Amino acid sequence: MILINKTIILSLLMLINFFFKGKDQHQYTLHGYAQGTDYTIKYSADSAIVSGSEVDSILIQIDSSMSLYKPYSLISKFNTSTKSLSIDEHFRIVMNKSFEIYKDTKGKFDVTVAPLVQAWGFGPKPITLFPDSAKIKELLKDVGMNLLQLKGKELIKTRPGITIDLNGIAQGYSVDVVADYLLRKGVKSFVVEIGGEIRMKGTKPDGSVRRIGIEGPALNENTEPQIRHVISFNEGAVTTSGNYRKYLKTGGKKISHLINPKTGYPLDNQLISVTIYAKDAITADGYDNAVMAMDVEEALAFVSARKNMEAYIIYHRRDGSVTDTLTTGFRKMIVN
Repeated sequence: MILINKTIILSLLMLINFFFKGKDQHQYTLHGYAQGTDYTIKYSADSAIVSGSEVDSILIQIDSSMSLYKPYSLISKFNTSTKSLSIDEHFRIVMNKSFEIYKDTKGKFDVTVAPLVQAWGFGPKPITLFPDSAKIKELLKDVGMNLLQLKGKELIKTRPGITIDLNGIAQGYSVDVVADYLLRKGVKSFVVEIGGEIRMKGTKPDGSVRRIGIEGPALNENTEPQIRHVISFNEGAVTTSGNYRKYLKTGGKKISHLINPKTGYPLDNQLISVTIYAKDAITADGYDNAVMAMDVEEALAFVSARKNMEAYIIYHRRDGSVTDTLTTGFRKMIVN
């Protein structure tokens, strides 16, 4: 029998604990401006291992690929080309996802809607008049992702007038790129928010859950938007598409910035806003606009039929009053 002194065992355990115990986690916050909006990043780590300049560099690179407001960007070059362009990896990933969502939504999500977005005054160039029916009919000839092909990194247009707009999905992708960068740096708990699009993972340094406020129009639409619900989840992304903030007016009527690629006209249906939860931000961001183009029943059925997707929907009743609904999974995320 071998007898070991208890004091020696205790000393060994304390020594092992000293070497293997992780350092205290602190929360670090980064703020900046990119892609025409603000961003906020909060992450937990034992030291400041990610800087604002690193994040800015990532977002500048994405802008150089897919920003309509940069004349030197790849998307601007593609839109002024007549046939095809070799694109980078950022652009390719977003286009692949766009084709996937286009097919899944039967064309309700369509990046070739760019000429219509511009015609209605929501593009990079100012307008003086809204388009008439003849103009819409003409523009629709160049709308439809079936008119595009992606072969490797070669993006091909089958009609020279086709232009694309990735604003409905690229910001979600940007959130994912930044989040994935944090993960590669060893960060296991964070919130990445760019222009209201959010991806989150883990808890705060003290172990408490991270919470996200879901904004929407007040029940009285003449008052300021308000936080409708507070949600929490361990990992995933939430993005929101709505027509109550970004719109133009004509004759007292609001013109939504969300354009129906089938008709060529701004959306004019029950839905006011849609918040989508998904595993990543590119998915949530890509689907939220498409769901906005559905009626309430169709939207709930569509989201409920898809794995790892939930939705919170604010809409008009037939009498014009404002109400909301949500999927079962979204309800479970609400913090009382």
